[in-house]
Amino acid sequence: MTASVVTIVYVNDAPAAARFYGDLLGMSPSFETPGYITFDLGPGADLALWSGQFENLSSDVSRTSEVCLAIDCGSDQLDTIFERWQSKGITILKEPHDAGFGRTFLAADPDGNRIRVAPQD
Repeated sequence: MTASVVTIVYVNDAPAAARFYGDLLGMSPSFETPGYITFDLGPGADLALWSGQFENLSSDVSRTSEVCLAIDCGSDQLDTIFERWQSKGITILKEPHDAGFGRTFLAADPDGNRIRVAPQD
């Protein structure tokens, strides 16, 4: 069986969220409708932004999952990414720190969804 993994992130405004994630990822969507937009992250992996499933998502609601951007870089490069995101005004939930899997930081999108940046395994 051939399968893809699609990570779905619920958002209030799919086009606005696509601009946010497109800027972070440095890429354009691979598929777009008014309420569902995807980014092709590579063979078998997509990030989907879906609006209209829950009305008025609140960033105050506790999030129990994360989108993790696993990057192929060292600690200095991760810190540079953190500084770039911070300069863009992206909400930072936890500054760079060392964890069991390496250096990481945690941010949030405008809807309060968590975005972790961590080293690629």
